[in-house]
Amino acid sequence: MNLRIDGTPSPANVQTKTTVNPKIDRTFSTFLTDAAAQADNTKEVKISRHAQKRLEERGLQLESNDMQTLESAFDELNQKGSRDSLIFFKDMALIASIDNRTIITAQKTSEMRTVTNIDSAIHI
Repeated sequence: MNLRIDGTPSPANVQTKTTVNPKIDRTFSTFLTDAAAQADNTKEVKISRHAQKRLEERGLQLESNDMQTLESAFDELNQKGSRDSLIFFKDMALIASIDNRTIITAQKTSEMRTVTNIDSAIHI
């Protein structure tokens, strides 16, 4: 006796799908090389659109050698565990996200009055 409940397929009508995972042919050394390359790319300091606008409005400029100096400051702040920092550089006061390696805003040090929501400051 073959009992069947309406609406359920009989075993003969059931299709099975087999999936094959594609074989990834990569060695551990290639993973390490890729990770190191990505780490090098994240070392660069970025300037947010807002900060770029503020730099232009205030007639402030950052040259390529300035960016290298800032990268070193970001590295030092990161090693100390800083997250949001005030960076005094030349005649500029820069607010930066150390985690994101991004300058958030910029102003002249002579215009700076009150700064909030930072956990560190550095003078370079």
